[in-house]
Amino acid sequence: MHQVPTSLSVGVTLALGLVLLAYVRGWVRLWRLQPQAASRSRLAAFLGGVAFLWLAVASPLAGMDHQRLTFHMLQHLLEMNVAAPLLLLGAPFLAFRAALLEVQPLGGFGRWLPSKAVRRLGRWLTHPAVCWLLGTTVVVGWHVPVVLELTLRSPAWHAVQHASFLFAGLLFWWPVVLPWPAVPHWPRWAIPLYLFFATLPCDALSAFLAFCGRVVYPHYLVHAAPGDVSPLADQAGAGALMWCFVTVAYLLPAVLITLQLLSPRRPPARPVVAS
Repeated sequence: MHQVPTSLSVGVTLALGLVLLAYVRGWVRLWRLQPQAASRSRLAAFLGGVAFLWLAVASPLAGMDHQRLTFHMLQHLLEMNVAAPLLLLGAPFLAFRAALLEVQPLGGFGRWLPSKAVRRLGRWLTHPAVCWLLGTTVVVGWHVPVVLELTLRSPAWHAVQHASFLFAGLLFWWPVVLPWPAVPHWPRWAIPLYLFFATLPCDALSAFLAFCGRVVYPHYLVHAAPGDVSPLADQAGAGALMWCFVTVAYLLPAVLITLQLLSPRRPPARPVVAS
């Protein structure tokens, strides 16, 4: 039975604990000095994001991904579509800025990032087209059989896979959440379309896994957990899980944004932070 190395679990847990301490320190400073920039909902969102990230990477769940493709799929979905948007909803850059720097009036990238080159890179990297493309490429690319098999054989590549899913998730949800210091590149009505088109590659991948009729990843033929679920049924379950999870994860924010756009009393606007 494969298990996550104890050193990895402890290391990830300690790293997440340090990140959480830095965030809470910054949130408390904001709450004292600029309370309009620190809300309990943001704190709860960030705490939830860290908890789900730990669940996916360092909990006992992470030790089952070599035995069931369903658990492997659940890890990726939690990292990219639960932990990542929750972390962004926590406005992490506001809190980390307050934790590491003197609390000052907040502006855009120009008052926070050190150089024009970094600001240009940030604007390019957070453009919705780039975010969509990178997110889709990471999801599809890591599920290519030869690539996924590599991550199952190599702990180093498995760690790279986890990191890329989290990074791609943060980028993918950036245009949707628009955390400080994000600047919208597209009109808000385009975001539901952004989310809808993001479901299509996931639907194709999940349908392939569910209905191809053969085990795509040989690793699970050899290392399947004992029980009544065959590797082929496990693979079909992973495909069904991906389809249901992604549909709900992308549909709910698309509906909420659409309702905001259609509401005359609550026009879409970027959340106000400290001035």
